Amino acid sequence: MPAVIFAVVLGTGLGLALHLGKWINIGAMQMEKPIAKLFKNQKSDLSHEEFLSTLVTIIVLFCASGTGIYGSLTAGMTGDSTILISKSILDFFTAAIFACNLGLVVSFVAVPQFIIFFLLFLGAKFIFPLTTPSMIADFKACGGFLMLATGFRMVRLKEFPIADMIPAMVLVMPFSLLWVHTILPLL
Repeated sequence: MPAVIFAVVLGTGLGLALHLGKWINIGAMQMEKPIAKLFKNQKSDLSHEEFLSTLVTIIVLFCASGTGIYGSLTAGMTGDSTILISKSILDFFTAAIFACNLGLVVSFVAVPQFIIFFLLFLGAKFIFPLTTPSMIADFKACGGFLMLATGFRMVRLKEFPIADMIPAMVLVMPFSLLWVHTILPLL
């Protein structure tokens, strides 16, 4: 767990320093503009700020989940797509719930999700052989932390900067390797 916590703390700091959340907000606004022009009759009880906050939440929920990333890697390496199929079923119902408040813009989140997961699928033959079981476990745990933060944000319990937390998913595997092979032997 220390590698995961270290990755979440440093990854979030890196995301905040790079203003990753701001860039994702800009992307969400750019994604929403053409859809709003096409479907003008859309009525929503959400303010513009709440709308963007919810849109960013679902972008992170769908595109940066540990399940989706791990499922893409597994499908690319082993050909077993059961994790991605399970995620797609869950995402379908989740998207339907979010579409009640946000409208058709939710369906367009599938575009960046497809790009990210497809690139991971293609890169899996290079990434997966470099991993260990502890790296995979730490990666899943880091994705769990992001999903927990997303849940807190969805129920408006705590506004975590989940978009800024995404770099943690990149940092967790190298930190896990460093922890297991360098720091643990010293303890």
